[in-house]
Amino acid sequence: MSEQTIDFEKSLERLESIVEEMERGELSLEQMIKHFEEGSKLVTLCSAKLNEVEQKIEKLVKKGGAMTTEPFEPTE
Repeated sequence: MSEQTIDFEKSLERLESIVEEMERGELSLEQMIKHFEEGSKLVTLCSAKLNEVEQKIEKLVKKGGAMTTEPFEPTE
């Protein structure tokens, strides 16, 4: 597992933790604001990592023996 993957995983775990803490409703207003700010930064980081991976996937798509790009569409 690469360092970027580990960073993404840790960021996502922390983001999930922040959401759980905020949903419990036991934080002070100041703590909520700090958690919100941290969460916003983590969302930006995770989104950037996902976009980066999506671009790599697009570059790796092969079609008819020639390297082409096509949009990545995840299956649900």
